[in-house]
Amino acid sequence: MLHYAVVFLVIALVAALFGFGGIAAGAVEIAKILFFVFVIMAVVTFVIGLVKKR
Repeated sequence: MLHYAVVFLVIALVAALFGFGGIAAGAVEIAKILFFVFVIMAVVTFVIGLVKKR
């Protein structure tokens, strides 16, 4: 999931470099959403791992 966030971030940077504002903004939003979903999933997995060890 983090890989997809990085891919969309790179797409956004390339699109911004060439002046495609709408595409860049869309790719940035997708990258942000995927990044936060990844962070939430990582935290939940970490907490579940701590709870199961007890």
